[in-house]
Amino acid sequence: MMLTTLPPSEQSGPIGYRAAGTGAPLVLLHGVGMQSAAWAPQLAALSSSHRVIALDLPGHGRSAPLPAGSELAEFVDWAADAIQALGHDRVSLAGHSMGALVAAGLSVSRPDLVERVALLNGVFRRDDAARDAVKARAAQIGTGNFDVETPLDRWFGAGSESCGIRASVAAWLRAVDLGGYATAYSAFACGDDCYADGFGRIRCPLLALTGDLDLNSTPAMSHAMAAAAPMGQAVIVEGHGHMVNLTAPEKVNAALADWLETCSKLETCSKRENVACQP
Repeated sequence: MMLTTLPPSEQSGPIGYRAAGTGAPLVLLHGVGMQSAAWAPQLAALSSSHRVIALDLPGHGRSAPLPAGSELAEFVDWAADAIQALGHDRVSLAGHSMGALVAAGLSVSRPDLVERVALLNGVFRRDDAARDAVKARAAQIGTGNFDVETPLDRWFGAGSESCGIRASVAAWLRAVDLGGYATAYSAFACGDDCYADGFGRIRCPLLALTGDLDLNSTPAMSHAMAAAAPMGQAVIVEGHGHMVNLTAPEKVNAALADWLETCSKLETCSKRENVACQP
């Protein structure tokens, strides 16, 4: 895979991304604190059939940060600008965690850009206790008090220190720009409800996938997202948590491959009809 940086545009600063393969474009958006390298298993597997482009979110990897205080809508606008800067009019779009919020927001606000959308370990209408907890974490990060081990324990479970995947994720967390991380986490903390009312307007295939051990991006949330979209489908990966694309890549890649083959036209192919069709 090739690590590349787009030059600054009028809409944004430099945009970092990794790309591999040829064919129809598939754009991947990582979670808060991560970088495009977190999609390595998907870049390797899906580039045999698609042009796979994993973007660095603002303030992560090689991408310039958004201004402090930017909300989810600004990240959604950034994603739209990035897709167009790459020369694409319409893409398949997958996001993980924070990236799932951005992908969902773009599907609601710019359906012209999105052929299909996959939301991995996404959050949707948190309850009050969960929202208060994530806002408290965002406030703590905003003060510069950043503890790497706490999110790792939440994502992988205590006692997973010897896990090689955990070590890679820890390295990405330690490398992130703290200001960019704080801005993105604040948007993530307040973004679970921003586009929730618009899921009924997502008129393309929607995959909502999570691990059954993810206590924050829960199976109930994935089922709710799938139920809210006309062409929604939920997939729950048993025995895995928040970093399911890294810990269960074969299962996630298989689900994404099926999603990529789903007909994108609601008029001729819906989840309520037994119709075989191609993208």
